[in-house]
Amino acid sequence: MEYLDILILVISFVVLLLMGVPIAYSIGISGAITLLVNVMPLPAFTTFAQRMATALDSFALLAIPFFILAGQLMNKGGIAIRLIDFAKVLVGRLPGGLAFVNIMANMLFGAISGSAAASASAIGSFMNPKMVEEGYDKSYSAAVNITSATTGLVIPPSNILIVYSLASGGVSIAALFLAGYIPGIITGLMLMGVAAAFAYRKNYPVGESSSLKDGLWKFLVALPSLLLLVIVIGGIIAGIFTATEASAVAVMYTLVLSMIYGEVKVRDFHGILLKTVGVTSIVLLLVGTSMGMSWVMSYANIPQNVSAGLLSVSENKIAILLMINLILLAVGVFMDMTPAVLIFTPIFLPIVADLGIDPIHFGIIMVVNLSLGLCTPPVGSLLFIGCSVAKVGIGDVLRPLLPLFAAMIVALLLITFIPALSLWLPGLLGF
Repeated sequence: MEYLDILILVISFVVLLLMGVPIAYSIGISGAITLLVNVMPLPAFTTFAQRMATALDSFALLAIPFFILAGQLMNKGGIAIRLIDFAKVLVGRLPGGLAFVNIMANMLFGAISGSAAASASAIGSFMNPKMVEEGYDKSYSAAVNITSATTGLVIPPSNILIVYSLASGGVSIAALFLAGYIPGIITGLMLMGVAAAFAYRKNYPVGESSSLKDGLWKFLVALPSLLLLVIVIGGIIAGIFTATEASAVAVMYTLVLSMIYGEVKVRDFHGILLKTVGVTSIVLLLVGTSMGMSWVMSYANIPQNVSAGLLSVSENKIAILLMINLILLAVGVFMDMTPAVLIFTPIFLPIVADLGIDPIHFGIIMVVNLSLGLCTPPVGSLLFIGCSVAKVGIGDVLRPLLPLFAAMIVALLLITFIPALSLWLPGLLGF
């Protein structure tokens, strides 16, 4: 009966997706159908609804709408262009410097906003026209923007790491935030390596040099935006406030900063709040239905069966991690990150825990892995945003995307098999 439950769950979910049913509804309906096989209709529907409501009854989840609102304010508030100017000072003089600027600006903006989509949209809208004007290929420019935007999902603050904390049963959000810094930087450096190779092969131009005075001025202009990282992460580490309280602090800080910059007017608040509510509603509906499905899988012993199946193939840690990575890469192609983290964390976390892998380390592996799916069709949100911003077709961007994607795979393997990259910083600061 347990294998029948797996078949019903998988087949119903896939069929609903192929029918074009939105993923949140597909998850909820397939989970409820699977539960109906084992339980009478009234208690089945009541239990599933209760599990959805219980999943959303979490103080930690309040951080998500606040960070989304902060990201919307940053997107509108002129912070992106100031970070781009600062990135030009740091890496603009390198061969192919505008690609380096694109990558670094995405790393900075993604880290501050906590949103890969906001980063791809904000940085891409400024950088793509500039790169094309300087002689860069339009599809290559879009590919650089798409892949580098994923770094903001790992470098804190990150909404998806908060979701993983919930799915894992309470892994420290502060520890996850600290663990994301080095892997995020490594991913960015790998992308810069590919950008350097492209610059050498295509003979892309070198950017203009900045005087010491100009560089110092651009740093001072960007400093208030960069200070948000210090305030949010420093406050969490110092125990001044929790991650949820930090998200509210981030909103207040970005609101004041955007109004000082003069980019956000009172009339803009309605649109910003409306967009925030829309994005938050989608995310929290995914959280509710995904947690409902996770409970159904636990009820049907699906995690135990998957664990037994993997361990029957091999008990070697390296082999198991490779298999899990391959499964997650396949999942990321067809499923958004939030439901993937909520559904597959309860399945794979017990397996890796038995192998002695730290749950903080596994959280970073999972987020880095699934972020690759955002760059691939058919459901890669960053792919669609990046192509839309650059006004280029998806087919055109795939070729320059492949070497950048390969660099992200190399970064994933380093993060997977060198635990210290994720665990050194949390350990250093007592987490």
